[in-house]
This record gives sequence, structure tokens and C-alpha cells, in this order.
Amino acid sequence: MSSDIAGASGLAGRYATALFELAAADKQLDTVAQDLAAIRDMVDGSADLARLIRSPVIARDSQIAAMDAILTKAGVSELTKHFVGVVAQNRRLFALTAMITQFQGILAQHRGEMTAEVTSAQVLSDKQRQAIEDGLKKAMGAKVAVDARVDEDLLGGLVVKIGSRMIDSSIKTKLQQLRLSLR
Repeated sequence: MSSDIAGASGLAGRYATALFELAAADKQLDTVAQDLAAIRDMVDGSADLARLIRSPVIARDSQIAAMDAILTKAGVSELTKHFVGVVAQNRRLFALTAMITQFQGILAQHRGEMTAEVTSAQVLSDKQRQAIEDGLKKAMGAKVAVDARVDEDLLGGLVVKIGSRMIDSSIKTKLQQLRLSLR
């Protein structure tokens, strides 16, 4: 199966491919995808957790114990917990968010979807998210999974990335362009 997965290269790609194959074999793709999205949200929302996974000075055993406790409390599946445990054991937690991104890309490719990374200044409502998905599906001619993120520095608007394409309609960028044109 891994030879069918294009674009999954490097450290993060190898781990993501292995997790994808395990999840597919156990018929847990949706569960693992939800778990990984929850983990990414936790990392994005907690500076302490981000520091834990990125710090090379925190002992391996401490990282393993902390991640196990966090994931148990979050209620993630055993497969996801075991995967993160192996990543921690191999001292690769620093690449966990990249592994999650790679996994989501592999899953989208498997499902015949495209993944769009949509960054907004505020959390998108379900209605807004659905409108964005519908618009992107119409524009791209394929089903598009939205990976929504929040960056309060944008002030307003959206930044949409699909593959190598990027559409930046954020107020922050418009203000920068205005500032440059006034010089």
C-alpha cells in the first residue's frame, strides 16, 4: 500500500504512512483521523504542550508519561496512543504535527479528496466551514476537506492553501499591500 502513497516522504511521511497502513488494516481511519485532529488542536492551543513535544531537554521517559496521560484523558484510541508512544520512544515528538499533516494528506488522497488549509482570524462556525467547503469543491472540481486553523494576527479574512496554491484575502495582507503602495 505504501508504494501507492505519493508525496509521503521524509521522517514525517514515513511515520504517517506506517500509521495510515495500520489504521487501514484495523479499519480505524476515521477514528485515528479524529484523534490526530484533536491532538493538533491540543498542541495549537497549549504552549506548554507544544514545548513538551519540541523540547530536546525533556527526558524521553517524561515525554512518554506526559503524552500517555494527556492522550488517556483526551480519550483517544489505543492505536493512536500507541503510535504517539512509539514516536516519543524514538525521540521524534518534535515532528508530531508534521506527521499529523502528512497523515491527513495521505487520507485525503486515499479518499479522492483534496485538503485545504484554511486560516481565519476567528473560529469558523459550521455554516461558514460548510460554505467554504462547497465553494472550494465547486472551484476545484473535487471534494475538499477543510483543515481549519485560527491566527488572530490576520485581523479578518481568510488564507486558503490547497497544495501549492494560496489565496490570501486577509486584512493583514491587504494592510501590508496598502502600506507598500503608499511608500
